[in-house]
Amino acid sequence: MSDGWELAVLDRDIAKTYAEWFRALADPTRVQILNLLAETGSPMTVGEIVERVSVGQSTVSAHLKVLADTGFVLVEPRGTARLYRVNEECVSCFPSAADVVMGRGVRSFAETADEEAR
Repeated sequence: MSDGWELAVLDRDIAKTYAEWFRALADPTRVQILNLLAETGSPMTVGEIVERVSVGQSTVSAHLKVLADTGFVLVEPRGTARLYRVNEECVSCFPSAADVVMGRGVRSFAETADEEAR
């Protein structure tokens, strides 16, 4: 711009993290799994998740790996089983990530929802 100031560009490492988050949620099955874990509110095994979504065990496992690698889901070993649950810290940051990417600054999800309700 020629008016004497430049817009800040999003930090590359932050942009990379956000891109990974968006890529992780670009698959409808992963969105369903994340929603199921959030709605259930308690850790679930792969078998329990398979019973609720219309895909096989190996597919669910692959999707859970992507969600765990990006931090949306936490894995808890219990005996021979692995339990999966939503990572509330990561999920609560996601709406702010979308705002930052769109140049809206960092605002809380509650503030955005309140403003849209008006």
